[in-house]
Amino acid sequence: MGISEFQQIIERMYSAKDRKRGSAPTFMWLMEEVGELATAVREGSHEEKEGEFADVMAWLATLANIEGIDLAAAVRAKYGEGCPGCGDMVCQCHHEKP
Repeated sequence: MGISEFQQIIERMYSAKDRKRGSAPTFMWLMEEVGELATAVREGSHEEKEGEFADVMAWLATLANIEGIDLAAAVRAKYGEGCPGCGDMVCQCHHEKP
């Protein structure tokens, strides 16, 4: 399944209540899931990590749907031609993010 298909599935499943909730509360749910992912990465099983990665993706897709963002198009525009910093497909940037 690709990003677009996943985003459409999330839209179909949850759009009615997602739009009622709005962006700010949805963002907070996303951050809660990122925290659960951090815990799973630190000390969880492979299955727990898989579940938390999936949850983060679902909440990110939910927020993108509320905001009218096509995730596949956004990723393609920013990363499809290479690193946004140096432009190479294999990053040659000399600075590292912490």
